Amino acid sequence: MGFYFAQLLTGLANASSLFLIACGLSIIFGVTRIVNFAHGSFYMVGAYLAYTLVTTLPAGIFGFWFSVIAAALIVGVVGLIIEVTILRRIYHAPELFQLVATFGVVLIFQDGVLAIWGAEDLLGPRAPGLDRAVRIMGEPIPEYDLALILIGPLVLAGIWLLFHRTRWGVLVRAATQDRDMVDALGVNQAWLFSGVFVLGAALAGLGGALQIPREAASLQMDLSVIGEAFVVVVIGGMGSVAGAFVAAVLISVLNAFAILIFPQISIVLPFVVMAVVLIVRPYGLFGKPGSEHGGAAEPEQPLRLMSSQGAMVLAALVFALALSPAVVSEFSSILLVDVMVATLFAVSLHFMMGLGGMVSFGHAAYFGVGAYAAAMTVSFLGFGMLPAMAAGPLAAAAAALFFGWFCVRLSGVYLAMLTLAAAQILWGVVFQWQDVTGGDDGILGVWPPEWASDDRVFFYVAFVACIGGIWLLRRVAHAPFGYGLRGIRDSELRAEALGMDVKLHQWMGFALAGAFAGLAGAVFAFSKGSVFPDALSIAQSVDGLMMVLLGGIHALAGPIFGAGVFVLIEDWVSRLDYWRFIFGAIILVVVLLAPDGVAGGVERLLRVLGLRRGDAA
Repeated sequence: MGFYFAQLLTGLANASSLFLIACGLSIIFGVTRIVNFAHGSFYMVGAYLAYTLVTTLPAGIFGFWFSVIAAALIVGVVGLIIEVTILRRIYHAPELFQLVATFGVVLIFQDGVLAIWGAEDLLGPRAPGLDRAVRIMGEPIPEYDLALILIGPLVLAGIWLLFHRTRWGVLVRAATQDRDMVDALGVNQAWLFSGVFVLGAALAGLGGALQIPREAASLQMDLSVIGEAFVVVVIGGMGSVAGAFVAAVLISVLNAFAILIFPQISIVLPFVVMAVVLIVRPYGLFGKPGSEHGGAAEPEQPLRLMSSQGAMVLAALVFALALSPAVVSEFSSILLVDVMVATLFAVSLHFMMGLGGMVSFGHAAYFGVGAYAAAMTVSFLGFGMLPAMAAGPLAAAAAALFFGWFCVRLSGVYLAMLTLAAAQILWGVVFQWQDVTGGDDGILGVWPPEWASDDRVFFYVAFVACIGGIWLLRRVAHAPFGYGLRGIRDSELRAEALGMDVKLHQWMGFALAGAFAGLAGAVFAFSKGSVFPDALSIAQSVDGLMMVLLGGIHALAGPIFGAGVFVLIEDWVSRLDYWRFIFGAIILVVVLLAPDGVAGGVERLLRVLGLRRGDAA
């Protein structure tokens, strides 16, 4: 009995740390409606700053706790700088722009921390006065864990007093409920938002600083914690501090016991719980209807049809691509296959988001399912490449049909987070199912047959599959089904009034997008000769989002341009030192200065050249 009680206390200690970062994330979203992927970076920077201060200042209780608080305050100032210079410009942008912009900040922070503190993990000293263990029910419990268990509720009480007993807190709660009314009353929303962001960033920094006696500061801290933080915020309800506390306790305690009972499920348990909660209660445990949407975004722009001149340019590019194996090097031919795979993946994601208005943070799930289905068809069933390439999109469509049935019943951030949960659940299955998927070792030896073993021959196999898939999706986009998706995106109520089965239409669109992502994954598996769990990872999904954004979400040709630019930039930048910093800076430049992407730039160029623009879709 004592062992299980000790495990409960360990879960509660972890809950306090998780609550601090999730609480800050929830407060920021509740007021600013920013989907802040960079919140994990504040957590990481807080840990590194605390390590530096603790190891520099004189040892002792005062030095340790001063370092922890000072680190949190410095992170708050860093958050203010980020808010004023970057995020203030995208408060009214769609969730996609916010997510990708804050991911650019993540990349910049990662290389900034690498340059300052180096690549080695840094483990801080134990907290003075809390460096021993006490026995409770016969089990040793670290004193520092007991301190963390107390810190969480104390921070919750302090936030409650701040929001209910101060004028600033009342304004923050009012802005959470009705930002337009607060603005009409003459409140300076810019400074209100800045104050909220400083508080949220400082809480994340405090969470990281408090971890240094328990966990080494590392460059992986930001991405490892942000997934669970989003889960906690969504389960509790976007903008609910009390919900974040309850959800943090729920997730941490369940995870503490899951490690003992069923270790294999522990890595995906938070996402399973989030998926169940969202299915049963779409707004989270303490959320309210309407909390799923970001800021008051600008009206959705219509997707633009390509002009006749633009169509001719695109046809010329496709023709040149078809002839390229005869004139380019073998390496360039392989790189062009990567471009085609990325383009089909981006076009399938754009089909769901641009036409259907369904933002997905987990589209890589269906890319990975297609890749694994193709690889397993060859490895286990002994079929050839062409049947395996057909199995990829079929398996991805089946997965998209299953998860899409639940996803399309939500909207806004909750829909996006449920797609992320689905991707992480599938990733966990692939990662843990060692006997079938190979686990972390992946599936090797997925090479084309002898007749397609030459790189140039396989180029044309990939060309037919990818370019054909892109052409089919474009045809569907201009068919009645595609126009129906656009009508639902623009006005769901009007579509329902016209007699459309909105959810069925969205479900079929979700499945179709998943199928073509699976086709891209199948081609990818044969082009690389192997497939690993990374194919379903969050990073792969974010890559797809960046391709769509770089190209321009409001143009059907946007993902085509965006994928090509993304792969070429990634191939160039990844060879440089501090490539994450450079890539993150490029992302921010695109988001802030060219939100219409490459397609918008091409359109402006055609205007300068005097070419006529096509009709609006």
